[in-house]
Amino acid sequence: MKKFSFAIAADVLFYSAAAWIISVGILRYYRADTWVCMAAATLIALAVGCALFLLLSTRRNRRLLGKKERERRDALLLHLALEKDERVRALLLEALLKDGRQAHCEQDAIDADGVTLVPLYTMEPVSADAVAQLLKKYGERPFTLACNTLTPEAEKLLASFARRAMTGDETYDLFERTACIPDKMICGNIPRRTAGTRLRAAFSKRNAHPFFVSGALLLIMSLFVIYPVYYLVTGSLLMITAVIVRAVGYA
Repeated sequence: MKKFSFAIAADVLFYSAAAWIISVGILRYYRADTWVCMAAATLIALAVGCALFLLLSTRRNRRLLGKKERERRDALLLHLALEKDERVRALLLEALLKDGRQAHCEQDAIDADGVTLVPLYTMEPVSADAVAQLLKKYGERPFTLACNTLTPEAEKLLASFARRAMTGDETYDLFERTACIPDKMICGNIPRRTAGTRLRAAFSKRNAHPFFVSGALLLIMSLFVIYPVYYLVTGSLLMITAVIVRAVGYA
């Protein structure tokens, strides 16, 4: 079951209420009967609410899907960067074979359809120096560099020697298309920050000082403004929060 989104519900409620009020105003301007105004405005508000709910839900689902794909891609690339070189070559070879390519391992690279594929998955973008080392090693022999990403200088250097790179997006597409993404990946199950953990971080004892300073500054500023109500209320709330966080906040 998909999680209920309070943001979507709030937007739907707001725009539906606005549509209802505007509809009543327009219909009353044209001297329609009261019951006609109420009934028509209610139907219009329901129509606006339903249409908006479908639209916002579709957009939200697309964003969630895109986010999950990016997280899955990043987890795969992190796994390839941390995995042993021979295991990376074995995973790439399996994916290439399932993709219908003629491939086999050769020492620290892979021969794929007659082109040498050199895996170099790193945490940082591959530098021009690393590309230069590969160019020295393979000379005139054509090769494709499989990596997460490259620096702009490395991209220019590869292009100037008519070599290409299979970047992280292409790697993920290959593994996803051939269903070769490992079930268990290194650091693939890092716990995410939930609302509870963020709440604990916000109300830790060490945050009492920022709350106190902010509240004190607002209270001081209330002495020099024409309309001090906002500063008094907000400053007082921050001061009270500082006391509560200091007293019962998370250590």
